[in-house]
Amino acid sequence: MKFFLASLKGTILKSGAENFLNAIVPLLKILSMTVLGLILAHRKWQIVPKETFKQLSKLVFALFLPCLIFTHLGPCISLNSIILWWFIPLNVVLSTAIGCVLGFLVAIICRPPPEYFRFTIIMTAFGNTGNLSLAIVSSVCHSTTNPFGEECYASGVAYVSFSQWVAVIMVYTLVYHMMEPPLEYYEIVEEGETDIEEVQAEDLSRPLLVDSEWPGVEDKETEHCKTAIIARLFYGLSGISQSTVPDLDPMEEAPRSSTSIRCLAEPRMIRKIRIVAEKTPIHHILQPPTIASLLAILLGLIPTLKSFVFTDDSVVSFITDSLNFMAEAMVPSTLLVLGGMLAEGPTESNLGIRTTIGIIVARLLILPLFGIGVIILADKFNFLVSGDEMYRFVLLLQYTTPSAILLGAIASLRGYAVNEASALLFWQHVFALFSLSLYITLYFKFSTC
Repeated sequence: MKFFLASLKGTILKSGAENFLNAIVPLLKILSMTVLGLILAHRKWQIVPKETFKQLSKLVFALFLPCLIFTHLGPCISLNSIILWWFIPLNVVLSTAIGCVLGFLVAIICRPPPEYFRFTIIMTAFGNTGNLSLAIVSSVCHSTTNPFGEECYASGVAYVSFSQWVAVIMVYTLVYHMMEPPLEYYEIVEEGETDIEEVQAEDLSRPLLVDSEWPGVEDKETEHCKTAIIARLFYGLSGISQSTVPDLDPMEEAPRSSTSIRCLAEPRMIRKIRIVAEKTPIHHILQPPTIASLLAILLGLIPTLKSFVFTDDSVVSFITDSLNFMAEAMVPSTLLVLGGMLAEGPTESNLGIRTTIGIIVARLLILPLFGIGVIILADKFNFLVSGDEMYRFVLLLQYTTPSAILLGAIASLRGYAVNEASALLFWQHVFALFSLSLYITLYFKFSTC
């Protein structure tokens, strides 16, 4: 009996050590590539200038990432797989909703400056479900001892890619409006700092994170990007001079003396919702990665086209092979750009240490616990693909990654909290090395149970 217990204890310890090594080695690979980018971009050496990293991020955004999504999502997608994978986009919404609740609690407890209340919520809620998740999956599957089998990489990339479209929609709707400048902030910018803001927008020294996941964001600005649209429409302009805020709806001031016009006029609330919808940059959804996802899904749903494009002996197989070659550059390029971003160090932030720590703890330590609970419940109700551990791993990652770097680009687009986003993303990614090691070890343990 003693021999049996000792043997069992040794097996458990060995299994735990193996799970820890299997979890930590992929992160060490990611860390080594990120550190290499940090060294290349460090201000002390400047081996590679910042402009080169910006060009590299454009290649990732416009070429490498779309190639990766297209070549791995297309062969895996079908009508049956879409039915089986329905919980993936829902899980993105659930993780964001739970994150919003946690962010609200952080804002209540830590009491950030009033102008950063919504910023605190969205930075806690919205995680990196794209590039970083792809890097983690690629690194995990690169090892022959991974617990997910031979189809680890193909299925993992497909699952992450399938979640991209809902994340992008949320960025350009919910996140865009949550990052709206407060009325007080907007008034200061409009009345006293217009020239300064324009200079900052054209300043080549702005943080690399602004371009790292949305290159050319400065070209996407419209006249209303830095306008407090929702606050003006729904909460009025108390204390804000009318002359400082551009007219949002030219029809708003149209004469309505005619009784017939008043009868046919749309309800006031409907008009406000319409104005907000018109000012929402939904057209930005059609970016190269999103187009690649839609094209892959379209081809995957038509069996004839799917076999023509993605079969190894197809006439056009040389094209998909070429796209595969370029797709392989996505992960190392992304991590080099991430290293270049971290090389800039944290910027000066007015968010406060207490709120910064609160967001990091809520996002990286508490939210994953809720994620484990959600996935266990979903599995209990048979919402998940039976026996597919990589499917569960990708779902859990959506709760575990730090805030999306794309939030820095949205902050720049809205002209609000750019330095705070930069500093917070820096510290989150530093701490994520430890939190990811902890939770990926747990996820590996679950997958081998």
